[in-house]
Amino acid sequence: MNTVISPRPSAEATSFLELRDLKIHFPTDDGVVKSVDGLTFSLERGKTLGIVGESGSGKSVSSLGILGIYHQGNAKISGEIWLDGQELVSSSREQVRQLRGKRMAMIFQDPLSAMHPYYSVGAQIIEAYRVHNNVSKKVARKHAIDMLGRVGIPQPDRRVDDHPHQFSGGMRQRAMIAMALSCDPELLIADEPTTALDVTVQAQILDLMRDLQREFNSALIIITHDLGVTAELADDVLVMYGGKGIEYGSAEDIFERPEHPYTWGLLGSMPRLDRPVTERLLPIKGTPPSLINVPSGCAFHPRCAFADRTGGASQRDVPELLSLDSGKHRVRCHLPAQERRQIWQNEIKPNLEGVA
Repeated sequence: MNTVISPRPSAEATSFLELRDLKIHFPTDDGVVKSVDGLTFSLERGKTLGIVGESGSGKSVSSLGILGIYHQGNAKISGEIWLDGQELVSSSREQVRQLRGKRMAMIFQDPLSAMHPYYSVGAQIIEAYRVHNNVSKKVARKHAIDMLGRVGIPQPDRRVDDHPHQFSGGMRQRAMIAMALSCDPELLIADEPTTALDVTVQAQILDLMRDLQREFNSALIIITHDLGVTAELADDVLVMYGGKGIEYGSAEDIFERPEHPYTWGLLGSMPRLDRPVTERLLPIKGTPPSLINVPSGCAFHPRCAFADRTGGASQRDVPELLSLDSGKHRVRCHLPAQERRQIWQNEIKPNLEGVA
């Protein structure tokens, strides 16, 4: 039986990171951009959460919201973000700034634009380290060299003085990881960490992140549109669409027992190398919705092949996030659970068996 997930009272969170009904809206001349519109999830220390979805689904905005980037400017933020018992939405800008870099850090999608072109890579790691540690430049430089060596930069004592443009794409990403880990953060957010890297370098970066996470026992959020990366790293998976979390569960739940038609579409569009090619990939029809004019009801209904089976509810009512029997697995869909499972077993899964 499905049960509605009720919001928990404002009290100390039990998970290391917990978001409760987080909303991040941006007023514009054209209307309010609802980039994140009621996001709820939790993450334990030492675990990895993969956040997946198409561009414009709210993945990166949610992560920047956790870091407190939108505490300034015109963003309208509500809900709760708990980090190890401290609520961040109601905290001051300075309180969140003190946490950023020390207890939580981010690996950005494009290190060439995220790192300052004028300063050497070592100087930027040194600065990030000294902001949170009362040490001399000499001690911080040694720490920067050690960190570059730990992430696999060859000859770190020499490369520490090189500038970002002197590094290859893979080396820049490693340097960005070294900078993010310089203060041993307990929460690490990686936004598309393998974009624009060739497949061999991608594998090296993923292995590096996995090893460093074990070493530091960090909680890791990896934001990606690549389900292969998610399957490789994540313990739990959050699927986002139109600024909302529409399915959440363990990686096994999402890849073996998905419940939302959008998740089915993502799996159908993912190349598979472990099976012979018998069918073409199955793309999701249509385009992602505008976050200013989100469709009424279920935001996915204009692209959903099963919206006509809900008696008009998909077009009329916003579905609630419901918990399935297993507890952790949750889905936001008007189709009854039994019907979803029959569709998955009889209509969707057989078609995916031959997708390569």
